[in-house]
Amino acid sequence: MAIQNPPVSQTRSFSTVFLIEMWERFGFYGMQVLMVTYMMKKLGFVDTKANLVWGAAAALIYATPAIGGWVGDKLIGTRRTMVTGAVVLALGYMMLWIPSDNPTLLYCALGVIIVGNGFFKPNAGNLVRKIYEGDDVRIDSAFTIYYMAVNVGSMVSMTATPWIRDYVGAHYGDAMGWHTAFGACAVGLALGLANYSLMHRTLAHIGSPADEQPLRMNRVLALFGASLVLVFVSAFILQSLLAAKICVYLAGIVILGIFVHLIRNAEQSERAGLIAALVLTVQTIFFFIFYAQMATSLNLFAQKNVNLSFDVFGQHLFNWIPEQYQNLNAIWIVLLSPVLVAIYNSLGRVGKDPSVAAKFALGFAAVALGFFMYGFGALSAVDGQVSSWTMVWGYGLYSLGELLVSGLGLAMIARYVPARMGGFMMGAYYVAVGISQYLGSVVANFAAMPENITSPVESLNIYVSLFNKLGFVGVGCTVIAVAMLPLMNRLSRSHAEVHTPLPAVHSEEV
Repeated sequence: MAIQNPPVSQTRSFSTVFLIEMWERFGFYGMQVLMVTYMMKKLGFVDTKANLVWGAAAALIYATPAIGGWVGDKLIGTRRTMVTGAVVLALGYMMLWIPSDNPTLLYCALGVIIVGNGFFKPNAGNLVRKIYEGDDVRIDSAFTIYYMAVNVGSMVSMTATPWIRDYVGAHYGDAMGWHTAFGACAVGLALGLANYSLMHRTLAHIGSPADEQPLRMNRVLALFGASLVLVFVSAFILQSLLAAKICVYLAGIVILGIFVHLIRNAEQSERAGLIAALVLTVQTIFFFIFYAQMATSLNLFAQKNVNLSFDVFGQHLFNWIPEQYQNLNAIWIVLLSPVLVAIYNSLGRVGKDPSVAAKFALGFAAVALGFFMYGFGALSAVDGQVSSWTMVWGYGLYSLGELLVSGLGLAMIARYVPARMGGFMMGAYYVAVGISQYLGSVVANFAAMPENITSPVESLNIYVSLFNKLGFVGVGCTVIAVAMLPLMNRLSRSHAEVHTPLPAVHSEEV
């Protein structure tokens, strides 16, 4: 909660967090959009290795916020931890700026980024909650705008960094192009930190109790040492695909065990909600396997099998760089979010807003249609290349599914899990999402390209085969989600009978 009566307006405080979040997402997505192709084209990784390394990194990126939130609440303070995370992230991007072909440097840089994200992500969101704590009218609008910061930052960077790579590469050499693009991520975050230094007083009254205590040097040194260890542990996991696989599967077993233990030992009145949360968490894991295709199989599909020219009625409009197609996800999120909000509000006024479980089912149906769209586009492919518009509509359906599933993930935990378990279970939820990111990279490798295949016609068949299979899996998930609706409705009613309904909680992807 707020530490004292706010000396500045909520809007000014919110603007400070909004801007550093926007620049942080600029850096993160600018790096992500290039990473898999960087490993393949610059470091010489085969597609299967590049996919799995990024999948393991994404899994760790989702897992570390569970630790970072605790550090902010208990050790050094929410504000301090957020700023520390931003500085560490900038250092990670600066390491990628160094012109080197050494994979060890890449693993260490990703380890630094993993630690920085863990510090930054949960604490930036917590500051927004604290700014508007008790103001139920404005907090919904604040989180809607905050979510937009994520997409504004990612839209700009996912457009800019591939262009920077190509432009600098054409004029100063390929190696300089890659590393300058990563350097742009560091520069963006440096701008965010400079802006924060000018506006930080607007957050002086916001934070956790630890923010108001003097820094204890023993805690700072212990945190530095633990962070350094985590960087090297992460680097080891990334360079050892066997270690990554073991960690991911062990984490899955642990999370399942946690749910089973909590359900068995919970009070009778809490079990229905916990079972509902378990069912929806499993469904979320399946969704994020689809989501992980954006940086892996869909990215590589755009490299080989998409006509990069956008044309309307035979008239050429512009060309895109293959990595820039990932930007369609953020663009569609921005376009669809207000439409869904309007639909939810309209249905809510007449008491017909669908349940979370029903929205999950609709989300899977949208994702299934999105992946079938790529197969449909392949029917009219020319020389093994589909139209750019196929990617637009495929990503549109895919993004609609994300809003229906991913956007409700933490709201589901808040609704069904007892408050005393809430923080712990949200951390477990993020770890579960991280597991599915790794599993998504494993799935992407079903479209691994044999060395003897160079023709787009042949590679098109391999990618379309994977996308059609994912479409059918999406149909299967939809059928299962619909079949479970009666059970979910009973669990929800049972939970509601003994618990006061909670207001919606907004979530965002890491």
